[in-house]
Amino acid sequence: MPGFFEPDLGRNPDNPFARDENGKLVRRSYWMDLPDKSVVLTMTQGIGANLTNDEKRAHLRDIRREQLIDDICVVEILPPEGQ
Repeated sequence: MPGFFEPDLGRNPDNPFARDENGKLVRRSYWMDLPDKSVVLTMTQGIGANLTNDEKRAHLRDIRREQLIDDICVVEILPPEGQ
């Protein structure tokens, strides 16, 4: 499934990012029960902190929390060329 984080379910079968064979989020209720502030904390300081911005955006769109993208996805600043 392009764009979505694919967790190692062998290490953590209860991972809230787990998806079924059709790409549907298995633990959708986990995310839907969280208030926006908790989603922001989870994605910036918790289990979602190590995801790429693209993976975070895809996940937030899937759980219909697009309004949180700017709060969660950090702006990636590239160093000037030649350094």
